[in-house]
Amino acid sequence: MARTPETWEVEDETFWNATGKKIAYRNLVVSIPNLLCGFAIWIYWGMIAKYLITIHAGNPELFNFTFGNNGQPYEGGAYAALLLTLPAVAGLVGATMRIPNSFMVAITGGRNAKFMTTVLLMIPALGAGIALQNPDTPFWLLIIYAALSGVGGGAFASSMSNISFFFPKRMQGLALGLNAGIGNLGVSVMQFVIPWIITFPLFGSLGGDPQVFIQNATEKHLWIQNSGLFWVPILAFLIVAAFLLMCNLPQHQKACGSTPVAVGKFLWLSILGFAGGAAGVGLLMLQKFSDVLPTFTSNAPINELIWTFAMVPMAVVPTLLLMRYLTPKATRDNLKGQFVIFKKKHNWVMTWLYVMTFGSFIGYASAFPVLIDQVFGKIYVDSAGNPLAQSIANPNAPITANFIFLGAGVGALLRPIGGWLADKWGGARVTQWDTWIMVAATIAAGYFTYQARSSVTPETYFVPFLLTFILLFATTGIGNGSTFRMIPFIFTKDLAGPVLGFTSAIAAYGAYLIPKVIGTQIQAGTPEYALYGFAAYYASCLGVNWWFYARKNAEIPC
Repeated sequence: MARTPETWEVEDETFWNATGKKIAYRNLVVSIPNLLCGFAIWIYWGMIAKYLITIHAGNPELFNFTFGNNGQPYEGGAYAALLLTLPAVAGLVGATMRIPNSFMVAITGGRNAKFMTTVLLMIPALGAGIALQNPDTPFWLLIIYAALSGVGGGAFASSMSNISFFFPKRMQGLALGLNAGIGNLGVSVMQFVIPWIITFPLFGSLGGDPQVFIQNATEKHLWIQNSGLFWVPILAFLIVAAFLLMCNLPQHQKACGSTPVAVGKFLWLSILGFAGGAAGVGLLMLQKFSDVLPTFTSNAPINELIWTFAMVPMAVVPTLLLMRYLTPKATRDNLKGQFVIFKKKHNWVMTWLYVMTFGSFIGYASAFPVLIDQVFGKIYVDSAGNPLAQSIANPNAPITANFIFLGAGVGALLRPIGGWLADKWGGARVTQWDTWIMVAATIAAGYFTYQARSSVTPETYFVPFLLTFILLFATTGIGNGSTFRMIPFIFTKDLAGPVLGFTSAIAAYGAYLIPKVIGTQIQAGTPEYALYGFAAYYASCLGVNWWFYARKNAEIPC
């Protein structure tokens, strides 16, 4: 186990060259794959949903869920909407977990936080792998594992906080950019790997039997359980690496105490985060699957959308209250000073803008695998253009798994470019032009979605749809970098950190909101409406960014 350094003075060039550099880069090298796996396991429920829908369509006896439907199986768009609940739940809990993770390193130490994060990631990875071996697995169990995957979403806040302490200010941009950029790339890596590793018995007889189904008149075999099991040996290696190679820093050692004490603090803060997330998930389950809230549980899409957005404050507020009143006194005192950001207008303005960028990136990454299959894998009209009573499989559907990973990969790789452009031309200006492109790309994606859904040959619209979505992912990455850069220019040094933590936490709810909104519109038969709605929101961001930051004589030019 790496020792805690006796002193840590990275702004002292002599100390940095003699001691600090080696320790800092060792911690960064371990941190990056840790965060990459966190993102992968947090977001892989969209891919799992995609393949469960495919398996069920080819053999309706497999994964024939009846959860919350009075014992009756789901059909068509309703089944897809049900499966999109999984990435939505993971997104909701993962975003909520960022709130306690913002304070995790100062209380538990960086090594302890990253070590325990990786340990907790083993639960949803191994649990999902075992559960998916059985096609009769109840849906509620998958919901639990999706919720537990939220630890991977929360890991971003503690990981970025930890790395910021290891590097001098002149190098933090590069170090944090590598940590965040390659960490975000975990989404694309996961989307590239899963379609391959589920096609063969990766773990032999230990991995269980394949699911057998029919697709385009051909018998197929998929080991869907490998979606979770694949990550288990990687996580086991990273657990050992984090424990032996990473270290706490002396400024945190007094607060975190011994390793067992620090682990206890980590688990307590995590429980508070899961409790807040559970409040939101519980209300989501009541809204979608029960008659407890009859006034609001109508199947009308507008009612579902109202509740979808209401879930965010219903998760955030309990978590903040739990953090405020059920944490150690030192944490409570720290929070009192940081809660002043909620009285700052620009905290809310930047939250609105950051949701547009990172929220869209992570949300589209979650929903894209199912959306692309629902739009191009089915035919919804007859040769005369009249709606079919029930959709049929598209025999000429493109192999979407070959392309899904491209969007998230482009978005992750362009995030540093967005920061670089913002340094050169100004964050507000880059955000303004980037948002114009986001609006246009989202409208175009909605248009191609509608055209495909209205055609007997939807595959003819696949290439323009895919290129448009890759452009949309690119703008989320560039905008992510530019908006992130704006915050230190708008806020004083003592407030910039809390604002970055809060805005990144709220933006992460995009991983919940976008799958839920798209799932609702798929069930209603109008998925393009979701994209048009997102475009309207982006248009509002145009006005907000221009008024406060980008126009001549703006309140805070940046």
